[in-house]
Amino acid sequence: MASTLNNKHQEPVLVVDDLTPDVEAETPVEAPRKLGLGSIVLIIGVIAISLVFGIALVSQRQTQPDSGVAPTFSFETFDGQSYNLTDLRGKIVMINFWASWCGPCRAEAPELQSAWEYYQDSGDVVFLGIAYADNGPRSIEYMNEFGITYLNAPDLGTRISEAYHIQGVPETFIIDKDGNIAQFIYAGISRDRLITIIDGLRAKESAG
Repeated sequence: MASTLNNKHQEPVLVVDDLTPDVEAETPVEAPRKLGLGSIVLIIGVIAISLVFGIALVSQRQTQPDSGVAPTFSFETFDGQSYNLTDLRGKIVMINFWASWCGPCRAEAPELQSAWEYYQDSGDVVFLGIAYADNGPRSIEYMNEFGITYLNAPDLGTRISEAYHIQGVPETFIIDKDGNIAQFIYAGISRDRLITIIDGLRAKESAG
């Protein structure tokens, strides 16, 4: 703001400089749009799918236990006998996961039965087969075909397989007399190798 005189007899005239900056007209801000029901359902669906894939990925990264306390589980054999793994404490337990549709399992089956016949009168070794994701009648046909006489049970809902993080079949676990996993065997195994492992464990426990 400045002032000036027109002449000496005139009152000062106030001159206002236009120093006030231009103020642009404010652009109205739109209010956030509310999500419709369809959008909310879609977002929930995406989150749910992400969680499912995340859980599956974590499960895939879990590996079969090869030491420590063996996961316990209850089971009912194909001939109606009920057990819990803890009932077998004090004995060496061989747990074999198999399926009738599995080629390597079929190749392994006579080897396991032969090894069982080697131990069945020992009193301190138990063989247990767990039928993984298999049809009951087909499992029984499989056992009859190979003359399997040791304990076998279906894995209803694959709960036992999940407890041991089974990645495929066949897979075998050797459990010591204290209920700890002594050895994990991935894929098929021969009679002689299985006997070598179990006899080695028996000798170790006898010496200890």
